[in-house]
Amino acid sequence: MAEPDSIARWELAAGTKSERASAPTADEQEVIQLFDELRNRLLRYLLAFGLPAHEGEEVIQEVFLALFQHLQRGRSRQNLRGWIFRVAHNLGLKRRQARAREAVNAAGEQEFLAAARPDPAENPEEQLLSSQRLQRLQAVLRALPEQDQWCLSLRAEGLRYREIADVLGMSLGSVSASLGRSLARFSRADGY
Repeated sequence: MAEPDSIARWELAAGTKSERASAPTADEQEVIQLFDELRNRLLRYLLAFGLPAHEGEEVIQEVFLALFQHLQRGRSRQNLRGWIFRVAHNLGLKRRQARAREAVNAAGEQEFLAAARPDPAENPEEQLLSSQRLQRLQAVLRALPEQDQWCLSLRAEGLRYREIADVLGMSLGSVSASLGRSLARFSRADGY
């Protein structure tokens, strides 16, 4: 059962009044449940695209509005989690392309933020070593083809290989090969 706060958020997002007399429909409850379950994962995935948090939140709203409309039209309910990530992926790409046209360098902003957060628990030598390792791993990540980066991000969000293949429109073998190549590159860069 959805939390009351979730219902209030859904009603607010859907533009309905909270004094509504009837309980949420089955479709609304399903959308609320999926929103509560996947919102943070979707946001992390969209942030990996280089979108700022507020744009990621907007994309998430668009995704769940599209999901509600999808369910209202009686369309397939098979693998809704994969469907949600696929729609988020496509909308995230569109947002990122729009940002690129506006000449915003989101990747530079992310690197700046990552470098500006030192760990106060480490001594200066440990900080230097950690920083060098992080830079090495970030360089490997940046050097990966975009599709390999997406595969890693989706896997980090807990999607199975088949779901990643559906989201990115790849074969299962391509997903496996992509992840294997990427992880091997990270292992070599990390000295393992």
